Amino acid sequence: MARAGSAGIWPWLGLAAVLVVADQITKQLILASYQLGDSTYVASFFNIVRAHNTGAAFSFLAGAGGWQRWFFTAVGLGAAVFIVWMLRSHPGQKLFAFALACILGGALGNVIDRLAHGYVVDFLDFHWPVLAGLFPGGHFPAFNVADAAITLGAIALILDEILRVRRKR
Repeated sequence: MARAGSAGIWPWLGLAAVLVVADQITKQLILASYQLGDSTYVASFFNIVRAHNTGAAFSFLAGAGGWQRWFFTAVGLGAAVFIVWMLRSHPGQKLFAFALACILGGALGNVIDRLAHGYVVDFLDFHWPVLAGLFPGGHFPAFNVADAAITLGAIALILDEILRVRRKR
């Protein structure tokens, strides 16, 4: 017998699955069409590139010698287990569950890359001159659909907490 509320988890797991599929399709298109370092101009502020990230966000620990692949894979899988547990506990909290589903889909998309390739495929390259003081040439670190989903999930979590605190006042 399913736990109370477990039926409510399926739409959120479905959203996470859609994000994983979208992430992996876009990455496979990049891998099939670009060599490492290739770039296509799209707009004055945006390029499609092929980059490999062996680290985490902003290439954190990218040059650590290889152990980070397994560390970040374990962190991603651990986060996925925790998120599924949280989704089972709170499937009716729509914004909270949406946030968790986005983070879950993004985490699993990047875990798949780490297991399959040993690195995460990044390809979205935004750049603005105003960022030149922070990033070389004003290029924000390249990212992918999974990273965007994780970011959207984090923003939604923050918004959910702000709204929750306001409701308690």
